[in-house]
Amino acid sequence: MDICVRCGACTDKCQFFLGSGDINNTPVGRAELMRKVYRYYFTPFSSKGEPFSEHVLKQWMSYFYQCSECRRCSYFCPYGIDTAEITMAAREIMDSIGVGEKYATNTITQVYRTGNNIGIDANALKNTIAEFEEDLKDETGKDIKIPIDEEGAEVLLVPPSADFFAIPHIESMFGYAKVFYKAGISYTLSSYASEAANFGMFIGSYTNTKEINKRIWEEAKRLKVKRVIIGECGHAWRAAYNYSNTMNGPFDFLDPKYPQPSHICDFTLGLIRDGVIKVDKSANDYHDPCNVARASRMGSQPGDQFSIPRDLIKSVCNNFVDMQEGAIKAKTFCCGAGAGLLTDEIMQTRINGVMPRMQAFKEVVDKNNVNFFATICAICKTQFYAMFPLYGFERDWVGGIHQLVSAAIVL
Repeated sequence: MDICVRCGACTDKCQFFLGSGDINNTPVGRAELMRKVYRYYFTPFSSKGEPFSEHVLKQWMSYFYQCSECRRCSYFCPYGIDTAEITMAAREIMDSIGVGEKYATNTITQVYRTGNNIGIDANALKNTIAEFEEDLKDETGKDIKIPIDEEGAEVLLVPPSADFFAIPHIESMFGYAKVFYKAGISYTLSSYASEAANFGMFIGSYTNTKEINKRIWEEAKRLKVKRVIIGECGHAWRAAYNYSNTMNGPFDFLDPKYPQPSHICDFTLGLIRDGVIKVDKSANDYHDPCNVARASRMGSQPGDQFSIPRDLIKSVCNNFVDMQEGAIKAKTFCCGAGAGLLTDEIMQTRINGVMPRMQAFKEVVDKNNVNFFATICAICKTQFYAMFPLYGFERDWVGGIHQLVSAAIVL
């Protein structure tokens, strides 16, 4: 709490400050809301401090829930201060006294009730999957199945629940199904753990994060699978890849070659490179989700979280264009809706937060005639699908990488 020198290097790196101009939405301003409480209780003479009052709590609730924990500020901080960790600590403190965001807490309740964030029970989920299979049959003429609750499959696939019900997410689900079908690899979904996302992270609750994560591994063991693959969702990948072993491991019942979860993009790219599946290529752009770019990794080498998604896009598309260097990879802008901000109650915050990304995207649209915006995060897809019309873009330009795979794969 003491190392920050107020140099301002982070100020213009936060998309929420750039969009709102509110000084409390700078990383240093937001952290100062906690520092003043820290100084009151833990420094001599309570120097420039303030007690933790109802007034302070309201400030915390407002501003710590206008941070998407994207960690962009920390990338530019000369001291490496991770303001996202300060936000998470503040939310954990609030959670400990029973204060939290309604949207995130309601979502967590749905997971315990139905197994997923959107409240689809097992029967409704199976009916939805049956309809997907009919859609795939109509599109391809092939009997492409999407198994659920099948014991003995090689893979447990855990997608974000948005892939079951919302456009454009379902197009990625179709892409997953086609990949497994063509590769001949057995897999299953789970009706008990039908959600890769983990909103326990968003309210700062270790207990909820652990319990939601545990559902996946309980099902992996019950269904006797050899590996777990996570679908296209940024924070879900972070929760599964970064925290699973610490919270609920070890997973000695899995194949020793796959002791931790794999990402669907890494899995699919490997199949293409090995010649297991073939594609027919058809200007696309890619958005790096914060939780993949700055909060976890992918593949076997540092930086694979940047190269694997791009290489997969290039393998299925004729023309790929990146946005400006200062807006991609480790410097990527947030979508403006992560960490529990994806709610209409704070729509203006979301509009403010997405502005820098939309400006960067407009540059490649104007210069390169880009007409598709791919990402591998369910929250990003939902946010951009809502925001694109406000910034003059078409909604159907937004989609997942496996939507591109779905269109290119030769069955």
